Amino acid sequence: MIQQVRDALLSWYEKHGRHELPWRNTEDVYHIYLSEVMLQQTQVKRVMEEYYPRFLEKFPTLGALSLAKEEEVLALWSGLGYYSRARNLHATAKLCPNTLPKTQKELVKLPGIGRYTASAICSFAYHQRVGVVDTNIERVIKRFFAHHEQSDALIWQSAEEFVNPVYPTLHNQALMDLGSLVCTATNPKCGECPLEPACRGKEEAEFYTRRQKKVYEALELFYGIAVQEGKIALKISKGPMYKGMLELPAVEPIEEDFIAEFKHSYTKYRLTVKLYKLAEVQDDVLWFEKDALKDAHISSLTRKVLKYLEDIG
Repeated sequence: MIQQVRDALLSWYEKHGRHELPWRNTEDVYHIYLSEVMLQQTQVKRVMEEYYPRFLEKFPTLGALSLAKEEEVLALWSGLGYYSRARNLHATAKLCPNTLPKTQKELVKLPGIGRYTASAICSFAYHQRVGVVDTNIERVIKRFFAHHEQSDALIWQSAEEFVNPVYPTLHNQALMDLGSLVCTATNPKCGECPLEPACRGKEEAEFYTRRQKKVYEALELFYGIAVQEGKIALKISKGPMYKGMLELPAVEPIEEDFIAEFKHSYTKYRLTVKLYKLAEVQDDVLWFEKDALKDAHISSLTRKVLKYLEDIG
């Protein structure tokens, strides 16, 4: 029975899978690794159309990335968020400028590579028979096997046992697409699912995707605007959110220097950003022509501030 289900899954994938994704049409382990890092917390369309091709154009190999300066890497990552991903990617390239290890045990020793990324590399780049569990696959596994117990160990064990021994790469890609396109978190299309005849949890599908409501942290940020001879003052952030990125200098809020405020979302934070005139600047600021910031390593928040200042003249 299990082999029939595997075959049905691959038949569905052949017809409905996302074969156009560029990282599915390459054997280059670096390209596949890069896609996995970028796709964490980021929409596929945005990665495929914007960041992935632009990054590879600049850094086509691990070796090229290993020789880059961190600010160059962060500049290409600007607006993608979760900047520790870029720093870890860069650090891994320096440790492995030629290629990546071929075992999960060695891969997880590298900066920023956990169990999922290691298993994805082994499956998609090295075609090993290993289970892969991302959010979409986890949902499919929970429903198909009707796992009331929600432990990670059980999910991974089931994924490992379910892997097609002949076509493990296609199997994991198919499960990923099935979770994204059919076995969705809300309103799953069970009638279109190739696993439906053998699915143990189809009658209570919602049970297997219950999640705790995400809690966001509200923060206020106070930034100073200093402009001299057409140049704006920025500094390198040492804070946890935008570490290593250029940002506006922080200030103590003074009511008479207030310019404006706006909202911004970043990962788990809901930010209220307040801008103030800054007459005296610190010694560690850097001065930038506005045109030079187009390709600089600044966050989407700083870009939003600069756009706002441009709009108000």
